[in-house]
Amino acid sequence: MALRLVTKNLSGRISPKLCSASLLHSHATSFGFKEVREEEKSQMVGKVFSNVASNYDLMNDFMSGGLHRLWKDRLVSKLSPFPGMKHLDVAGGTGDVAFRILESVNSIKRRALQDPLNDDLQEETRIYVCDINPNMLDVGKNRALEKGLGEDKSLVWVQGDAEALSFEDNSMDGYTIAFGIRNVTHIEKVLSEAYRVLKWGGRFLCLELSHVDIPVFKELYDFYSFSVIPRLGEIVAGDRESYQYLVEREVCFNDCGCRISEGRV
Repeated sequence: MALRLVTKNLSGRISPKLCSASLLHSHATSFGFKEVREEEKSQMVGKVFSNVASNYDLMNDFMSGGLHRLWKDRLVSKLSPFPGMKHLDVAGGTGDVAFRILESVNSIKRRALQDPLNDDLQEETRIYVCDINPNMLDVGKNRALEKGLGEDKSLVWVQGDAEALSFEDNSMDGYTIAFGIRNVTHIEKVLSEAYRVLKWGGRFLCLELSHVDIPVFKELYDFYSFSVIPRLGEIVAGDRESYQYLVEREVCFNDCGCRISEGRV
């Protein structure tokens, strides 16, 4: 399974079969392999994530064989968090990335506090977890409580739209979005908003899957994606249809050709 970390280039390579919505009227878009109107997509995606929220992280373990944990660790490592930073994690409702960022910051603080010369850690860290789906945010808040982070002021949970963020211009040191940009209706609006809220020198990192280019592995991956994952969704989460969409949206998103690398404002 191939992996790409984040954003600078958006290049088009369109598959008429899988992504024909990109050739339609500007008010049409894709929902998996289906063609839907733009105003319908957000509602349909919202329903999917409301359905899968309670089992989302468990299913990520099943679907990736646990590799998503390593990918997110690498994402946070490349972010290089620091005490006092203001960071925005978009489409991160379950807190998986935010918890890693906070753990990294706290680790740096613990090391720094061992040095009596370090007394410049007064500024509070703020990690904003922004997700459009309240069910996903509820899962994240419950996980924070389980981790003993329920009262941690560094974590701020915000229901919001990646295409129209409520944060001020030039207010964030960092911006991450993991496996979320494929679900939005207008990627260009998401990127524009990310650019707007980031400070000069702020870092943008997007985690997404990329193509499997070796034919034999591609065949195995496609079989696993279309035959195994929906079945796992049915068995583990009692929801085959939602996981069928999650597989289709990955294939359509990748085939339409978003090439992503790390970016800095």
